[in-house]
Order: sequence, then structure tokens, then C-alpha cells
Amino acid sequence: MFPSSPSAGLAQNTSYKVVLPFYIYGALSFLIATILLLFSSSALVQHYFHPQTLAITHAMALGWGTMMILGASHQLVPVLIEGKLYSDALAYLSFLSAAIGIPLLVYGFYHFYFGWEAQWGAILINAAIVFYLINIAVSMIKSKKENVHAVFVFTATLWLLITIIVGLFLVFNFTHNILSQDSLHYLPLHAHLGIIGWFLLLVLGVASRYIGKSWLYFFPLSAILISIIMFGYFCKKAYLDRLRKKVDDQLKISLFSVLMMLLPLLVLLIIILMMLFSVDDPKLILTYGFCIFFGWITAIIFGMTFKTLPFILWNKTYHDKAGMGKTPNPRELFNNKIFQIMSVFYLAGFVLLIAGILISNTFILKFAALLLVVTAFLYNTNVFKMIMHKPKKI
Repeated sequence: MFPSSPSAGLAQNTSYKVVLPFYIYGALSFLIATILLLFSSSALVQHYFHPQTLAITHAMALGWGTMMILGASHQLVPVLIEGKLYSDALAYLSFLSAAIGIPLLVYGFYHFYFGWEAQWGAILINAAIVFYLINIAVSMIKSKKENVHAVFVFTATLWLLITIIVGLFLVFNFTHNILSQDSLHYLPLHAHLGIIGWFLLLVLGVASRYIGKSWLYFFPLSAILISIIMFGYFCKKAYLDRLRKKVDDQLKISLFSVLMMLLPLLVLLIIILMMLFSVDDPKLILTYGFCIFFGWITAIIFGMTFKTLPFILWNKTYHDKAGMGKTPNPRELFNNKIFQIMSVFYLAGFVLLIAGILISNTFILKFAALLLVVTAFLYNTNVFKMIMHKPKKI
């Protein structure tokens, strides 16, 4: 999804000091989310609107998915527009606001207490996205280069802002009754604004750069399905026409994530069919959400991390030394064996997690959560191995 060589676009790229905090925060959030899952696995056999389930979901959606994407896009957008990021200060403000706001909000969900902690958490997260959106918008305006993929990023961020504004109203609605219905009534709207407007739109746009009347639901669903099929066809063509025939493990898991996009869509189709017959199955709704956050988005981030972070850190360490002698390949900054083992634990944990939810088996859920904790630990091991890399003598 990002530059494929150490020099590709890095000359005008954002400072690593801006990008790294997002990666570190996202990696630790993933580990914390899996630990929460391990100690709260019994919540997954109950209704999807369970406090601990909501806490895990928001830790994954905000702390893991969104923070990783914000970090990567601070590095990506300047490359796309062939310009500079407008303000490092706004990037730092965005990080600090989100870094403080996310745990406050997750804490509120976990204890199902929507006092000042959850409310200020939601406010800070909104502020973080406003800072980010201003930074991206001004960067694009100041650039002389028009780029459709950067427009995708900007548009997806607008949808993210709408998503979190709705979320802010839902948080305050728990204690102030500012909406006509309870917060659960608006949960599908809030969730799908984020899933489709933020995550799906951004992934389709950026990845294409490099590689009542219930029946009415079928029209947007079919449009999304057509978009995903076209995107899958694009990825297949890019794969077949690639210049470098050898495919590394990181690209394989990124391509695998394209297939995983179809899994939640299939579950959603089943849910809509059941709605036509007035059948409601909370287990399927929970499966749908966890397929997205522990499946599709997590697989994307795994591939993205080990394609982008090595180049960012290589540029930090060896950019001034290039041409003075042999420098290590960016792929040598992380341990590929650990990545392969992590992938095995991840796939086993994810499959068992979905199976455990569907059959409501707490033992399987606990074991799946343990496998995902190991996955997150191995992921963090590799991330911090890269961050703590010491320059070799040239």
C-alpha cells in the first residue's frame, strides 16, 4: 500500500518523530485489546451490546485500526501529493488528543459508566480527527499536485469525523437523553458510518494506488459487493502483472485481507435475509463485527506495518549513509520467522474466535483469545525490534 523502496517518496516525507508514536500506540492497543478479550471472553456469549464487548470493539476500532491508519497516512499523503505535511504540531496534537481520549472512552464502555471520563474521551477523539483533517486538507491545498488517492483519504476522514460526532452524541445520550431514541437504536448507523465510510472507503482508495423496507438494504449492499469484486479483480491483475515475481509474506497477508473483506459481507447478507423473516440473531451480529476488526482490518494492518515501518526506520537510520557503503535491506530490520509464526497463531486464533462466538463455547473463546494474545505479543516484539534497531557500521 505504500512506497516499495527506501527512496520512493521519502525525500519529502513526514518526520519519523510524527509517525512512530501512532505505530507504537496502535501496537500496544492491539495487545491490550487481546488481553481484554482473554479476560472478558465470557461476554462474547451474551448480547453484542455488552459493556466489555463494546470496550474491546472500540479498542480495536480506535486504538488499533484508526491510530495505525492515522500514523501511516501522515507518511502516505505527502507522498501522494508530492508535497509536505502542513504542520507537525497539528500531527502531535492529533496524536495526544486521541492517545488520551481513547483509553478514557474504552474505560467508560468497560464499566458502562458514561460520566466525565467517557464524555471527555469522546470530545478528545473528535478534536484529534479535526486536527488531522485540517492538517491533511491544508497540505492538499498547498500542494500543486492533484491526486485521486489523496482525495479518497480526505473523503474517508470526513466520514470518520461524522462517525465520531454521532458517537459523541450517543455517549452523551446515555446520561442526558438528547436523542429521541436510546443509544442502542443508533448503533447500526454509527458502526456502518465507520466501517464503510472510514475503513472501507480508505482501503479501497489507498490500496488501489499500489496493488422497515428491508429489501432496500440490498441496493447499498450490492453496490458495496460490486466495489469489492472490482477491487479484488484489480488486485488480481496487479498481482499477475507485477514486476517482482517473488511475493513476500507481508504482501501475501495483505492480499489475504482482500479475501477477508468478503467474510463480513457474507455474514451481513445472512443477517439481512434473516431480518426479512423477522429473525434476530445477536451471535451473527457479533460475528459480523469481529470478522471486521479481528479479521479484515487486522490482516490489513499486519501487511501494512511490515511494508511501511521498515522503510520509515531505514530512512531514519541510513538515509544519510546511503552511497557510503552497503546498508541493510529494510526487510532485515524485522524477523521474518517471527512474522510467519505470528501469522499462524493469528489465523488459528481468528478461526477459533469466530467458531466460539457462533457456538457460544467459552472454552474455545478463551483459547482463541490466548492465541490472539500471543499473536499481539509477537507483533509487538517485531515492531519494537525495528524501533530499537541500532545502526550498523558501514
